Amino acid sequence: MIVRAAVPADAAAIAAAHVRSWQAAYRGILSDAFLDGLSIPRRTEQWQRILADGPEQARRTNVADADGEVVGFVTTGPSRDDDADAATTGELIAIYVRPDVFGTGAARALMAGALDDFAAAGYAQATLWVLAGNARAIRFYERAGWSPDGARKQDTIGDDAVTELRYRFRLTG
Repeated sequence: MIVRAAVPADAAAIAAAHVRSWQAAYRGILSDAFLDGLSIPRRTEQWQRILADGPEQARRTNVADADGEVVGFVTTGPSRDDDADAATTGELIAIYVRPDVFGTGAARALMAGALDDFAAAGYAQATLWVLAGNARAIRFYERAGWSPDGARKQDTIGDDAVTELRYRFRLTG
């Protein structure tokens, strides 16, 4: 398993990981109708645009490549939170792996790469947002050393009202 920078040719594999992961991870949190309506072709078009445009606002997307096959991705960048200094705080914006590779180490490899990227960018800390009720992800983040910092926000995904919890990782100090 290697972690490498995403390239435009990875768009379809990233989209498949994105959609399939959402459908598995958020079942019971988001409506079945919303999850079943997610489209790999539409998500592929979005990823083609994102990857063709190159990094936006210092964002970086890396993929987990297992023997030439993309099985997941991670996107990082400066924090987008109003209460954070984007010069010193990074954000883990997204990390998803295909459900068939849950538990294989792909997500751990992506997380390690993200933490290396944060350190290389000189961030003192990083944050991420996770849906309340996503027990698998919360366990994963806590095992990786992330801690809830008490921040919460309400959002809407599809027609579903959700609560997101912020987690923090100290890179220095």
